[in-house]
Amino acid sequence: MSLNLEDKKAVVAEVSAQLVEAQTLVIAEYRGIEVGSMTKLRAQAREQGVFLRVLKNTLVRRAVADTAFAGLADQMVGPLVYGISADPVAAAKVLHQFAKADDKIVVKAGSYDGKVLDAAQVAELASIPSREELLSKLLYVMKAPVSGFARGLAALAEQKQAEAA
Repeated sequence: MSLNLEDKKAVVAEVSAQLVEAQTLVIAEYRGIEVGSMTKLRAQAREQGVFLRVLKNTLVRRAVADTAFAGLADQMVGPLVYGISADPVAAAKVLHQFAKADDKIVVKAGSYDGKVLDAAQVAELASIPSREELLSKLLYVMKAPVSGFARGLAALAEQKQAEAA
C-alpha cells in the first residue's frame, strides 16, 4: 500500500525527530526474515531504547539530508531496517548481535559521530560496552577499596579484642 503525501511527510518528520537526538544510525538488510524473528528483533530494540523501523529508503534519504548521517544515503538500497539510537552503541549492538543469531539480517553500514562505518566497523562499535556496563564497572572499582578497607578494619578490631581478652 503506497503512502499519500501527508503520510510521507509524517514519516520524514518522525525519522528527522529521531535523528536529532541520535548519535548512531545502523542499517541492515532483512531479505527473507520471518515475521517471528522480526518481532523478536523489534522487542530487543525496544528494550535497549533503539528506534527500529522498516522504512522506504527515499523517505529516509530525505530525513538524513543535511544531517551528520547524510553520508549513508548511498548505502540505502534494498530492503532495509533502520536502527537509530541516542546511545552510541545500542543500535549497533542490537543489530549486530541479532545478525549473529539470524543470518537473514545482514548489517550493511552505519554512521556514528558523522563518520560512515562499514559492517566491520559497526561490529567493532557493537563490541564496546554500553554506558550502563561501564558505569557498573566503575562503581565496582570504586567500591572495592572501601570494602577492602572495611574488612581490614574489622579484622584489626577482632585482633584487638583477642589481645585484650
